[in-house]
Amino acid sequence: QSLQLTALPPRPAAPLGILGTRYDGNILGGALLGAGMAVSGACPGTVLAQLGVGVKSGRWAFAGAVAAGVVWSGLMKMKGGAQGAGCGAVEKKNDEGKKEEKLAKETVYHALGIPRGALLVGLEAALVLAVAAAVKLTAAPAAEARGIPPYLAGLAIAAAQLVSIALRGSLLGASTAFEELGGWAWGLRKYSNLVFSAGLVGGAWLIAQAVPALRPAAEIAVSPVRSALGGFMIVFGSRMAGGCTSGHGISGLSLMSISSFLTAAAIFGMGGLVGTVLN
Repeated sequence: QSLQLTALPPRPAAPLGILGTRYDGNILGGALLGAGMAVSGACPGTVLAQLGVGVKSGRWAFAGAVAAGVVWSGLMKMKGGAQGAGCGAVEKKNDEGKKEEKLAKETVYHALGIPRGALLVGLEAALVLAVAAAVKLTAAPAAEARGIPPYLAGLAIAAAQLVSIALRGSLLGASTAFEELGGWAWGLRKYSNLVFSAGLVGGAWLIAQAVPALRPAAEIAVSPVRSALGGFMIVFGSRMAGGCTSGHGISGLSLMSISSFLTAAAIFGMGGLVGTVLN
């Protein structure tokens, strides 16, 4: 975006009309997503990777996620909403200039009145401090627990983001695929995000076969009921918020979207709370 090679709009708000703010869908949906992550041990993106690697609980979480996609698609069909748009879809306008101006106001740097670069530097500094604190407070380094240094994994995700922009013309996101899949039950035939998600499952399977050391050494015991319930929660919450941990947490935050910051805060806040209670 800084090089003006692409123009990607920030994530819009997801209004539900419940809390008196147009970001209530982001807050409530993010909280439901975070709670579901704590319950199932997966998010809409990782459940696909778990499916590819063969994690048993991931199969049940996937089943719950598909069920949520069916329910959400049915609700959107009754409401007359656009499939795949999520709650935060921006209405199409003839005046593109007004539309771009409206979208620009959805960013944190616009709300704070500071340059985008300054906010980026501040955000990166905060993330570095958060990682340093996590390393200091955890018993074992994440690199040893997962088999790959976290910073390399982050760079790999960034590379995947670049490929997605170049080949698909859109940023990473996983939950829309479940809405598309659920839409088939209601006669809504869409598959663009399904193809992307199929690639994610296939990629996870391939890398697990090529590098066995990256497979999970031991699975965390999660009951089928808990996995399926959590799977339903993560997708339904994601669609309420207009995006998931990929769409908001990776893509939306990179665009400095207000909705994504609020959604991410709700995800990790509620996820941490529910996880503490469950443990």
